[in-house]
Amino acid sequence: MKKFRYKVRDKQGKLITGVVEAQNEQLAAKLLRDRGYIILSLTVSLGSFTQTFQQFKNRVSTADVVAFTRQLSTMVNAGLPLTESLSILQLQSTSAMQPIISQILADVEGGQSFSNSLKGHTKIFGLSYIALIKAGETGGVLDKVLGRLADNLERQQEFRGKVKGALIYPIIIVIGMIGVSLVMIVFVIPKLTTLYDQFGAELPLTTRILTGISDFILAWWFVILIILGIGAWAFNIWKNTYSGKRKFAAFMFKIPIMGPLSRQIVLTELTRTLALMVASGVPILEGISVTNEVVDNVIIADALKEVGKQIEKGFPIAFSFAKHPEAFPYILSQMISVGEETGKMDEVLLKVSHVFEVESEQKVKALTSAIEPIIMIFLGLGVAFLVVAVVLPIYNLTTAI
Repeated sequence: MKKFRYKVRDKQGKLITGVVEAQNEQLAAKLLRDRGYIILSLTVSLGSFTQTFQQFKNRVSTADVVAFTRQLSTMVNAGLPLTESLSILQLQSTSAMQPIISQILADVEGGQSFSNSLKGHTKIFGLSYIALIKAGETGGVLDKVLGRLADNLERQQEFRGKVKGALIYPIIIVIGMIGVSLVMIVFVIPKLTTLYDQFGAELPLTTRILTGISDFILAWWFVILIILGIGAWAFNIWKNTYSGKRKFAAFMFKIPIMGPLSRQIVLTELTRTLALMVASGVPILEGISVTNEVVDNVIIADALKEVGKQIEKGFPIAFSFAKHPEAFPYILSQMISVGEETGKMDEVLLKVSHVFEVESEQKVKALTSAIEPIIMIFLGLGVAFLVVAVVLPIYNLTTAI
């Protein structure tokens, strides 16, 4: 929900200012007109820092969506009407979800279908979620679709949690290494340099390198920050271009261990979502089109788009996937071929999704197993370099005395 600052006149001509909450400017204007106001101005309220922080704090998380879907599925399967289920969830949900559910409930009570009421919240629920709900409503199997959707979201959340959990340890170690190095360079080395200068000691090469780095960072830290900021800004602009997205995605795929892992993660969620759509009655072509819009990798998204075009022209689904080996492994087209022949596409896609998930978990373990010794080697080399650079001049001074 956005906040809009308004300036209006009431029926008596009195000037009134205030703030109104709505999904967009058109709905905000409608709310004010329904109150009998004549709108003079209507602008988005930027809010204070506290309001901005509160909005960030109360953002809807994936866990909120998973809990909402599971609870709604349980209630609908128990025979409760949709509006009554939403009313109960409105009271039980988190503060972040409550206004969203309130708006959905108001839309449903106003005559809209459940899927149409979700379209105003695509950033929260996603296009595939809405497409599945629409398929469930059309086929009269909303209860079954909600159950499958809840299972799917829970599996996705569990899988992502495993990946993130496996990568936390290496990330913490790297951040710790960087932090210790900066403390040494900024605070420790300058004091030691002063001590060496007072005794007029001849410094070894390692110490001269370290003091040179320290002096450079202390003298030009603001320039370094500006360069890093401009570099990050330029990289972000380049990465948001189509060419930049493709080149960056191709580069990520080529990184040993990490590249295949990122590809497997995307394929795991892609095939699982397609399996759920097909099982819920969504045509495979529509499922591919929806999935193409939500896939977070431009190479796979472009390949899916081409697959959709090939299928529209009458080519077999397996053949269309096999035409893009840069995005889809051979096992995917092979399994889809089995699904086409047996008529059990949803089961086959679910099985291949499980295969990708198992392979992803194995790659995560391989990644952490490879990263840990590499980090330890670099950490040992860094500590050894610092010890030699710091201790050796002190040793030379004590022996000289």
